Amino acid sequence: MFDFKDFIPRQFSPPGFLKRAEYGSFDDAASAAAQWAKSKDARIINVETVVLPNIHDSYEEGSTDAAINTSGKMHSSWHQFVRVWYEEV
Repeated sequence: MFDFKDFIPRQFSPPGFLKRAEYGSFDDAASAAAQWAKSKDARIINVETVVLPNIHDSYEEGSTDAAINTSGKMHSSWHQFVRVWYEEV
């Protein structure tokens, strides 16, 4: 059976009044994925970059939410992360 693991840049601070949220880098997420893949006893099937909106918002369920919403009148933040598809051996 295939499974996946997401490596999402961490949110260091949430957005505030006149302040943007601060996040870790995509490079950090990619490095974490590479380290995990080396230490995991699994067959790596695919590694992909995924871009989704609003995954850090309190009303969303993160990268595994089946319905992520955006609206033309509301601000949306798009986030890039690494998804590793694998199979346990």
